[in-house]
Amino acid sequence: MTQDFRNLATATACLLALGSVAHADEIMDEAIAAAQPHMHHSCGSVLDSYGDDEDQVAEIVRLMAMVSLFNRQIDVMAEVPDENDRARLKDEFVEELEDACDDDPGMLLAGAVDIAVRETFRAFD
Repeated sequence: MTQDFRNLATATACLLALGSVAHADEIMDEAIAAAQPHMHHSCGSVLDSYGDDEDQVAEIVRLMAMVSLFNRQIDVMAEVPDENDRARLKDEFVEELEDACDDDPGMLLAGAVDIAVRETFRAFD
């Protein structure tokens, strides 16, 4: 399973794309509505359902990460202003997501993403 998530480097783009919009209610309403149909997926089931479409898996992870960042009131651009640090942040997020999903492939993906966001920002504190 680790390799499946490692191939999804674009999924980590959510950490950068969210920087200036983390608190925009309209955007978050749209992200929540778009993520809602996928909230039942576990780490394993999202790959079973969409594993052949990395872009779709990346989009689902991005939406869930947006919700997690919004709920945690994290503005990535404010928290990590340095571009090189943001590149490291992406790598850390992928690693944390892989760890969460490897530990429990049956874990809800939203929970794994939230853990990955939390642990990623702990590493940068």
